[in-house]
Amino acid sequence: MQESLWMQLSDYFSNHMLTFLNSWKEHLKISLLALMGSTLIGIALGTLSTKYNRSEKWIISLFQTLRIVPSLAILLLLLPIMGTGIRPALVALIILGIPPILMNTVSGLQSVSLSLLESAQGVGMSERQIRWKIQFPVAGPLILTGIKTAAIEIIASATLAAKIGAGGLGEIIFTGLGLNRTDLLLIGGISVAILAIGIGFILDLSERVLFRYKFLQR
Repeated sequence: MQESLWMQLSDYFSNHMLTFLNSWKEHLKISLLALMGSTLIGIALGTLSTKYNRSEKWIISLFQTLRIVPSLAILLLLLPIMGTGIRPALVALIILGIPPILMNTVSGLQSVSLSLLESAQGVGMSERQIRWKIQFPVAGPLILTGIKTAAIEIIASATLAAKIGAGGLGEIIFTGLGLNRTDLLLIGGISVAILAIGIGFILDLSERVLFRYKFLQR
């Protein structure tokens, strides 16, 4: 049985390597685009929430509500509005990726000590300078943690995007489910896991480079 499975795996990579690489490329592309969109919107909304306290409650409540909606449900809800393909999948994945980045941005910016902000104001720094030279560098590690969480969620949920014609590694998994083929399920599942671990490793490396002081203190 094991030998048969091994032969099926070898046969797939011998005859469908181009299809596999295309699926990998599509999955990576939609995941990275969604992560970039989520990061920009999440950080912008997080900054807005800390700047205008009145908006914080409803912005966070809205995205906390969206977070409990299953990924597939969001994808299917967008079908009547945007049809099938990469666009609705991208919008759904961006929505799914925003909450962890938004929450961590708010927590990170609010964690900056008041005495530090008063000292910055005391030396004549403008609001913009305080934001970019004090608040974001201090909040950076927490924001990056939110981006890592979002990346894992987006890569996993991008698998479901194959259901609405967005392509990616989900096509291999759903084909495996339809044909009851263990080899395709293993290829698709392991590939998604490797992709998530790889992106996580790159973000960990970025954290070590960007916030080196954090690791020197240990």
